[in-house]
Amino acid sequence: MKPRFRLSSAVRSAAAALILAAALLGDRSGSTAQAQAPAAGPVPLATIGFLVLPGVYNSELMAPYDVLDHVRFRVKQPPRVFTVAKEKGPVKTFEGLTLIPHYSFADAPPIDLLVVPSAEHNMDTDLQDEKLLAWVRQTGAKAKLVMSLCDGAFLLAKAGLLDALDATTFPGDQDRFAQMFPKVKLKRNVIFVHDGKAVTSVGGARSYDPAMHVVEKLYGAEAMKLIGQGLVLDWKRAAVPQLLSPGARWP
Repeated sequence: MKPRFRLSSAVRSAAAALILAAALLGDRSGSTAQAQAPAAGPVPLATIGFLVLPGVYNSELMAPYDVLDHVRFRVKQPPRVFTVAKEKGPVKTFEGLTLIPHYSFADAPPIDLLVVPSAEHNMDTDLQDEKLLAWVRQTGAKAKLVMSLCDGAFLLAKAGLLDALDATTFPGDQDRFAQMFPKVKLKRNVIFVHDGKAVTSVGGARSYDPAMHVVEKLYGAEAMKLIGQGLVLDWKRAAVPQLLSPGARWP
């Protein structure tokens, strides 16, 4: 008979501790893998591209990026999330962080959801940049959805993507927006607006809201809830002032 191999009490204790730790630790987006809620049916979004301009604001970039990137923990076929800059090379945010975008305009893949976070010059020199506006116009026209945070709405409006639609932007810049873009139906006193395929928002610390709106509608309440748990964000639609226009469309 083969002799039995017996673990020492110290080894058994260490193994038990490791098993317990593995059971308790989940990914950053919420609970453990066993608790994930895969989405069924067709894939609504294959790609999500974030436009990253010099002077992009950290909050308007990273809040929706966190939410939308964490979809990969919650569905079987998540979208690929990436950043796009005008050209290759590092981009410095308004607050001083240095980013290395994944793609440039020249090599970016097709984008199903175009996200335009606000940047330092969205209300002045960015609106005179024909290369930038042409890319936003063409990419946004082909996208299934477009989203702006804060003054990113100025770029979408200048590109003609918000004409005749309800939309909003940063509260302190709403008067200027209304004067510059009379074809857009500006809405005040709301956090975000969804009309047509455009989701526009006020930005700042409320930049999580439009992303959670998209996640809930496209991937379900359970996926949204679990992502919120991972971000310690107790998001409830009813608590957020919003306007979902009758013309709001989904992929």
